[in-house]
Amino acid sequence: MSVDRKRLIIEGATKSFSLFGYKATTMDQVAKIANVGKGTIYTFFKNKEELFDEIISTLISEMKSEADEAIDPELPFHENVHRALYKILEFRKQHQLTIKLFQEEKEMGTPAVLEVMARLENAIIHYVKEKVIEAIKKGEIQACDPELTAFIMLKLYVSLIFDWEKGHEPLEKERIAKIFEQYVFKGLSV
Repeated sequence: MSVDRKRLIIEGATKSFSLFGYKATTMDQVAKIANVGKGTIYTFFKNKEELFDEIISTLISEMKSEADEAIDPELPFHENVHRALYKILEFRKQHQLTIKLFQEEKEMGTPAVLEVMARLENAIIHYVKEKVIEAIKKGEIQACDPELTAFIMLKLYVSLIFDWEKGHEPLEKERIAKIFEQYVFKGLSV
């Protein structure tokens, strides 16, 4: 019974954060959406921050699972990193909560949201860093700074998927893969 209530609270809070953002979400709203008493929320979570943290931890796990599902051990590293990053960013772009958090980050700069967005980015960088380390060990790519490489890969993807679309037609997934391969793995030298 208590697991069901906790699940209801998390679902209600996710819905509230997705609709109203972090700053505008109250524990009263969460209780109402979850159809539980406000006191019930406090039996599971000390405060809004702890509840938000639980939701973000789950979100990060879901993003990693999506990325893992996109990886095919038969494919070369550059294709797998493309598939994983694309899947993660597609997930972020389509998930209602992350959409609202991006909006709140840009419009209000809410400190808790800025912190969460940094946490999401760091989780993605860490995930890609681990894949880079594996690729170096397998001899698929040359030795490099894995964290810096993961950072560059993520930022290139974000630029191609989100920033490019601000003033241009969205790029096809295959085109992004080719650009990524050209700039990151082949270089521009002839």
